Amino acid sequence: MSTRLARLLHLADSALPTGGFAYSYGLESSRTFGLIRHPAGLRNYLYSYLQQVLSLDVPFLSSCFSADWPTETQHLRGIVEEYDAMLLVPGLYRASLAQSKNWLKLLCSFYPESGLASIQAWFRAENLPLHFVPVLALALRRLGYSCPELHTLYLHLMLRDQLSAAIRLGCLGPMEGHQLQHEFYALFDHLLAEAHTTDYRTAARSATLLDAAQMLHEQVYSRLFQN
Repeated sequence: MSTRLARLLHLADSALPTGGFAYSYGLESSRTFGLIRHPAGLRNYLYSYLQQVLSLDVPFLSSCFSADWPTETQHLRGIVEEYDAMLLVPGLYRASLAQSKNWLKLLCSFYPESGLASIQAWFRAENLPLHFVPVLALALRRLGYSCPELHTLYLHLMLRDQLSAAIRLGCLGPMEGHQLQHEFYALFDHLLAEAHTTDYRTAARSATLLDAAQMLHEQVYSRLFQN
């Protein structure tokens, strides 16, 4: 059990070269255009961001995790096509494709005996975009992790990358950032209590203002992040 936990913690390590550090997911443009002006605004942004992760990404994570793949492929194909259609922001679309390739490459090197390369081969054969959310769900199921562990890992990755971006943007200092991350963990149980659904058709975007900020990212005069 301790080895299992250690391996999961390794996947959550910010030192892994997965590319998440390169994207601000709307935080940079939100700060530039005045949506975040003070510490309380950053907290509100983070909470809204995590709520959208729960309402949009987690239903797809759950659906991909529970899909009977590779036995039943048509159902998974429908899930992936729907997720692809929900990624409306070009920067996020590109980030999803880049991160999935990096994650799958790392996992294949960590677990060469697990046959994870078959995931990418299936996406290629089906002519489907290799998005991060379905890849992560399929890979962690293949590695024997549970769906709640998948949810917790994903929520941690999203929160950690946002706070890392906030620190590098100068929104707050490193100690403040990690204190805020620690405080947000207290909300995880509350947020994940609503993540029981395995039906991707319940997925919805809940933070349209943040989506608009992400779309405006390319108009930021000086950018630290890709999006």
